[in-house]
Amino acid sequence: MSGPVEIIVWRGGQSVSRSQFDAEARQLAGALPKDRALLNLCQDRYRFLLALAAAGMVGARSLLPTNSDAITDDQAAFRLDDAGVDALRAAAIGVPRAAQPAVTVYTSGSSGQPQAHPKSWPMLIEPARRAAARLFDGTRPNIVATVPSQHMYGLETTAIWALAGLAAIHDGRPFYPQDIAAALAEIPLPRLLVTVPLHLRALVAAGIVLPTLHGIVCATAPLSDTLAAEAEAQFGCPVREIYGCTEAASVATRRTTGGPAWQLHADTRLDITTSPARLVAPWLPEPVPLHDQFALQDDGCFSLLGRSGDLLKVGGKRTSLAELTQTLLALPGVVDAVVFMPDDDVAARPAALVVAPGLSTAQIRDQLASRIDALFLPRPLHRVDRLPRSDSGKLPLRDLRLLLVQASS
Repeated sequence: MSGPVEIIVWRGGQSVSRSQFDAEARQLAGALPKDRALLNLCQDRYRFLLALAAAGMVGARSLLPTNSDAITDDQAAFRLDDAGVDALRAAAIGVPRAAQPAVTVYTSGSSGQPQAHPKSWPMLIEPARRAAARLFDGTRPNIVATVPSQHMYGLETTAIWALAGLAAIHDGRPFYPQDIAAALAEIPLPRLLVTVPLHLRALVAAGIVLPTLHGIVCATAPLSDTLAAEAEAQFGCPVREIYGCTEAASVATRRTTGGPAWQLHADTRLDITTSPARLVAPWLPEPVPLHDQFALQDDGCFSLLGRSGDLLKVGGKRTSLAELTQTLLALPGVVDAVVFMPDDDVAARPAALVVAPGLSTAQIRDQLASRIDALFLPRPLHRVDRLPRSDSGKLPLRDLRLLLVQASS
């Protein structure tokens, strides 16, 4: 029987050893075209991993759009989905070290159009190793993730961690609380849940009992101290966050209930003498601009002051769209919410869309008005049935603006 260190994936409660994975990846690689990029649209996490590894074996660049309709930078790419992998297979990955582009990942479009970012294997592997060193506490966990593998966060915490031998992953991508619990029950200890604040909020609200967890990892959106504390109390494990972006991958980690300070990955530093600030790391070909504002601490940690485009200053007072959103989410009866700018006018007042089935718009506005300065009260503020979140929990700005127009009509 394979030892746990040799397991790379869990499928239906059964382990897949690295040697079995290697053989299947080599078989798939033999059936791939050698002169085309590969558009990896696999939803099954094991098939995604096979396609990613096989592409690396033949030196093909993998394109990872955030959705199947996204425009890629290579229209001649070979499209491969779950059925395609099975069809081609009817055809020891040492992690590649080539410096040429291995994948192209895309931003979510939460602040505009999705942008393509080519990455070499070292640009993927090195930050993933450093994040794992902080988050795993010396263990080699078995992971269930609710996020898509094509998103940078999901790619690093599932595919890259598995390929680098740092963890084994469950092949599913559960969404509903009961499905998450069932997936966790299919893998052995130590278990790690990789998720986003929206999914964690639903888990806590469902009051569901989860199998024993080693930890929970969150990213893609701000996680409130309250929700993190509730999750730790309910599930009996630490909740940690990853700070990162598509451009740089993971950058820093923190335990949310431990305070606002983030700890940078080893061998990295923030240069805040430039605008925007830049991340400097040995695996990056050049410093990467970051779109947040930071306050550096003497111990090398930092605090987030907000995204550069999210800061609001009115009448000598200031806040941020993220802070206003967190205040809305904390209101009793609010299920989901977002505060954003309705257009590109920097002098415009922010708007809000709120999912709160048991509250009227007036009740939401009154509760919010008692918690924030009147200068920042969103107008318009509309109740909606749901927010247009992507699979990774992001809210594309163009979709929010369209929904606002529809809600206002």
